[in-house]
Amino acid sequence: MRGLILRWILSMISLWLVSAVLRGVEVSGFWALLFASVVLGIFNALIRPVLLLLTLPLNLLTLGLFTFVVNGFLIWLTGRVVEGFAVHGFLTAVVAAILLAVFNSVINWLVKG
Repeated sequence: MRGLILRWILSMISLWLVSAVLRGVEVSGFWALLFASVVLGIFNALIRPVLLLLTLPLNLLTLGLFTFVVNGFLIWLTGRVVEGFAVHGFLTAVVAAILLAVFNSVINWLVKG
């Protein structure tokens, strides 16, 4: 349980960093950030596996790079569902997915080290 909470907090930090770096992603406050990270986590657990299975041929064709488009879609969808968390445009969501992957990797590397 403690590990889950730590990963959730780290995801919140990554999402906040994305909103600080990328102009098209806006978070209105702490509670919006908290709720957005929860909703994004739920989407990643429930919707992402189905989308990755459906887009498997396209993913194989692009050597896995289409995964960023799927992740961008989930970030965009989170922006549509969560009030106070806005993503302006689908391309911005795809760039946010790339940045989120980079920030999550760096933060997880720092925490493990």
